[in-house]
Amino acid sequence: MTALTPDLNLTGRRILLTRPEQQQASLRAAIEQIGGTAESLPLLTIEAIDDADAIQHARSLVQDLDRYHIIIFISSNAVKFGGDLIEDFWPQFPVGIQVIAIGETTARAASTRFACTVIRPSRGSNSEAVLALPELDQLQDKRVAIVRGQGGRELLASTLRERGARVDYIEVYRRMPAPVDTGDVKDKLVGQPCDAITVHSGESLDRLISLSADNIDKVTLIPLAVPSPRVATQAREAGFKVVLNADGADDSAMVTILSAWFARAEA
Repeated sequence: MTALTPDLNLTGRRILLTRPEQQQASLRAAIEQIGGTAESLPLLTIEAIDDADAIQHARSLVQDLDRYHIIIFISSNAVKFGGDLIEDFWPQFPVGIQVIAIGETTARAASTRFACTVIRPSRGSNSEAVLALPELDQLQDKRVAIVRGQGGRELLASTLRERGARVDYIEVYRRMPAPVDTGDVKDKLVGQPCDAITVHSGESLDRLISLSADNIDKVTLIPLAVPSPRVATQAREAGFKVVLNADGADDSAMVTILSAWFARAEA
C-alpha cells in the first residue's frame, strides 16, 4: 500500500476513479486509508497489442535489447506488457542498460520486475520531467528504446533524437474505450455527484468530456485532479472550474492534492 503522510484526510469525500479498472486498486486503497470513498468509472481499457505485424516488430526489437544503452518505460503498463515480452527472450535482464521510468509507481514496478536499478525524476511524471534528467543530456550515438502503448506524445522521442540519440519505440499495449456511455457518466456525476474526479491522461479526459455530453456544464463544476500541467491546461480549456495539478500520476500525488484542496475549501 502507498505510504501516506498522517496529515492527509479525505473523510466523507467521494472520489471518482476513471483509470482502467485493473489499475484502480491501489488508488482506491489510498483514498480509503484516509477516510474517503472511491467510486469507479473506468473510461479506458488496456490490452496487449494483437496485430501480427506490430507484435513481430516489438519482438524483433526486444530480441536485440542488449544493443540499447537506455530503456525508458512510460508507464506501469509498459512494464507489465513489456516485461512479458522481454522475459520471452531474456530470462535475466541484460546488464549494462540504464533503465529509466516515468513516475514512482512505474519505477517501483520496473525495479521489482527486472531486479535492476531504475532512474526516475524526483518530481513530476511526464516527458518533460524525464527529459530534465542529467542521464539524458549527452546522447550522441546512444541507442534508446521507449517502451510504451501504441500512439501517444512524440515530445520525448523527438527531443532525444535532437540530442543525438537513435530512438526506437517498443509498443506493447493499446488503449481502448471502456464499455461505458453517457448514461453511466450521468449516473455517477449528476445523479449523485462525487466530490472530485481523478483522470490520469489527456486521452481519459477527452473521453470524459465526450461522454459528459449534455451534462458538461454540471461535470465541469466538479474538482478535477490531473497528473500534469499539460492535462491541466487541457481541462481548463474544456471549461473545468477547479483543476488540481498533482504533478504526478502516482497514488500519493493524487491523494495529496485532493486532501490539500478540501482542507483549503474547509478553512
